[in-house]
Amino acid sequence: MKQIDRRTFLGAGASLAAWSMLPGLGMAQQGSSLRQVRLGVGLKAMSPIVINLVIGEILGYNAAEGFTLNTLALGTNANVQVAVDRGEVDFGVGVPSFGLPVLAQGDWKLARNFYQYTYPYKWDIAVLPDSPVQSYADLKGLRIGVSDFGATDYPVTRNVLRLQGLDPDGDLQWIAVGNGVPAGVALRRQAVDALAYFDTGFGQIEAAGLPFRLLPRPDNLPLVGGQFLQTRVSTLDSHPQWAVGLGRSVSKASTFILENPRAGALAFLRMYPETAPRGASQDAAVEAVLQAISRRIKLYRPPYPDVSMGYIEVSEFRTEAEMTGLQIADYAPFYTNDLIGQIDDYDHEAIRTQARNYT
Repeated sequence: MKQIDRRTFLGAGASLAAWSMLPGLGMAQQGSSLRQVRLGVGLKAMSPIVINLVIGEILGYNAAEGFTLNTLALGTNANVQVAVDRGEVDFGVGVPSFGLPVLAQGDWKLARNFYQYTYPYKWDIAVLPDSPVQSYADLKGLRIGVSDFGATDYPVTRNVLRLQGLDPDGDLQWIAVGNGVPAGVALRRQAVDALAYFDTGFGQIEAAGLPFRLLPRPDNLPLVGGQFLQTRVSTLDSHPQWAVGLGRSVSKASTFILENPRAGALAFLRMYPETAPRGASQDAAVEAVLQAISRRIKLYRPPYPDVSMGYIEVSEFRTEAEMTGLQIADYAPFYTNDLIGQIDDYDHEAIRTQARNYT
């Protein structure tokens, strides 16, 4: 796969032009005393995949930190990176598969990851229930569907299949099939032989009643593919409390969801009612969100002992760099754990009580 360098990131900026001209972008609301914060996510439309990033708005966590959040779906992770670097958003979702190649080329200078909000590993490969494919090795010569070539399921799955002895370019054909239910439909109609996708995406397909079977994960599956909050280094230097505030809101929201997933789903739907299946009752809509997030919420807690939620383990970056043949001597410009202690400084039991009592 061609590495994504700074020039590629800047090229992605052209697709941001229409978004950046939206009226009122980044402007404070009239009469509001809360600071307006823009968060960029690499989605084409809002989805439960980012539930723990957004429900702090309706649960009061953002207001407690002095801000209100405007979440912007920018289409791809590359677009998010461009927007963060240019200061067109205040914060963005960072993914190593797009950032590490830039770091390896010495061009990573403007942004830094400061909170890990989802830990590895979240991807799988699915086939139809009656497919003869039984393992990753059986995929040789087949058509693999991914949601989008700008999404993380594409580069991560390529790297994992490379570890299984397959040539991602010579042994496989890759097809972009869209997000959510359309991806499941592509598999069902056999437009692809297998679907490489992430946990919440499979949950949406499952909720739509489309059958599939997940292939067994290989034993040597690497701990890679975490997702992070990032911002410009200049923001961390001048206003670290802004990053602490967003990180604390996300940590509280994650704690809330872990305590009562149904309450988290209900809060999400109150913020984004348009994401509910058309014609669904409230209970049915909540169940659909629960199915979508059931696999993901297990990844909110770090798989490392004695660390707080949000802690970044540098070995994930090293492993992913080795998988892709990147030579990186210093990871310090890419991340920081300096704010984790402050982010984690809140009454966890009060949040869990709120979740239990939420109606």
